[in-house]
Amino acid sequence: MEFEESGIGEECGVFGCVAAGEWPTQLEVAQVLTLGLVALQHRGQESAGIVTSNGSTPPTYTTLKGMGLVSTAFKPEDLLKLRYGNLGIGHTRYSTTGISELQNCQPFVVDTLHGKIAVAHNGELVNAAALRKKVMRHGVGLSTSSDSELITQLLALTPPMEEDDTPDWVARIKNLMTETPTSYSLLVMHKDVIYAVRDPYGNRPLSIGRLVPISKLHSGSSEADTEGWVVSSESCSFQSIGAKYYREVQPGEIVQISKHGIKSLSVGPRPEGDPPAFCIFEYVYFARPDSIFEGQMVYTVRQRCGRQLAIEAPTEADVVSTVPESATPAALGYAQESGLPYVEVLCKNRYVGRTFIQPNTRLRQLGVAKKFGALTDNFAGKRVVLIDDSIVRGNTISPIIKLLKEAGAIEVHIRVASPPIRFPCYMGINIPTKEELIANKPEFEDIAGYIGAASVRYLTVEGLVAAVQSGIEGCGEKKEISPRTKTSKRVGHCTACLTGKYPVELEW
Repeated sequence: MEFEESGIGEECGVFGCVAAGEWPTQLEVAQVLTLGLVALQHRGQESAGIVTSNGSTPPTYTTLKGMGLVSTAFKPEDLLKLRYGNLGIGHTRYSTTGISELQNCQPFVVDTLHGKIAVAHNGELVNAAALRKKVMRHGVGLSTSSDSELITQLLALTPPMEEDDTPDWVARIKNLMTETPTSYSLLVMHKDVIYAVRDPYGNRPLSIGRLVPISKLHSGSSEADTEGWVVSSESCSFQSIGAKYYREVQPGEIVQISKHGIKSLSVGPRPEGDPPAFCIFEYVYFARPDSIFEGQMVYTVRQRCGRQLAIEAPTEADVVSTVPESATPAALGYAQESGLPYVEVLCKNRYVGRTFIQPNTRLRQLGVAKKFGALTDNFAGKRVVLIDDSIVRGNTISPIIKLLKEAGAIEVHIRVASPPIRFPCYMGINIPTKEELIANKPEFEDIAGYIGAASVRYLTVEGLVAAVQSGIEGCGEKKEISPRTKTSKRVGHCTACLTGKYPVELEW
């Protein structure tokens, strides 16, 4: 809940589709791309874009971009322009670098020595300033302030190992990996193929799905049934388009997707001894609960976080509840571990943001009561433990506590299913400045008193890591990770916003 109110947001989502079999295809690639982006709408609401290709030699690229939500950016008549596409990539954006305007909308399309390429990117480059200077020294002009255009131009440069007449996109992508360590999940479309790429640290997610006939979506199917291949920031987009989860793109991997299927072309190494650094907050908040990362469903991980929180921070209470929907799995896990009943305490008015009535003194005094109705029968005369994702600035949870107490709660205890956020993110998450975070303010010393709660406790960093890693099968190794065993070097997570320990050196 606090994330929504405090400006913390994911940077963006990427989605791609390639029709299988003979072209022209009967598959409505543009419709698949649009529905895929709708399913990734939670990752960015500022703008959306789609680029399709007919896959011919030379190919015809068609671009559609717009500001706002996918439903606003793309009109049905606009999608008709994309109807001859046999493959395509799409993007939905929340800016962390680059201002919010149409020129920064992805995917970017540029001409190269070997034809057009289209690029969609999720992440943020840790050495963007140095790379911008390097590209400009090569005589390349940049028309936007986006890291994604910078990546596109780096890919357009001919790498040292490439001969002039033969494009080597694996070499170009590897060259990008040597230029910047993180953070990016990329889709690169050239002619009749899409290259799906994750940086060597695997900081941002990327998954592959297989489009199958609807009749076989929930039953057995073979690769002979494949109608197309899709690749997405999150696997939650697969069900809505009739695709089955296939696998993740591994950290540092370059996967070629064509009408003939998928092929792993290369896996780039990390510096010796460095573990992967997948963003742990994808599990905590940003991802949809029905997405799968590292072989486990996000919903299940959040439940484990709740159970771990109950072990670390028990409380004497009568009922367990939550305010944000994203914290419901954690609240259920807390209830299971503590033996307390889970109840709903608030009913949200989902349309309050659309009111045309201007704020006045009375409405300001009502405050949070405009957004929530109290389900008093569930908690009046009881002690409530309220589970939240995080307390970022401390401005949002306080009126909720006040509302519950005025409605009859004897006590309200706050339990947070993640550690305190203390540091900014430089790899694709928009987090307020260090000074704005409540965990860095003097008020944090008595945060319970500051927000009006009977008590406040957070999940520890160690507890979060244990909850996330306990269900991971490490990159093909059937090895259970627990708090009592050492983590495989092939399993690792970025906790920089919690600890200040960034996986790579930051360059500005």
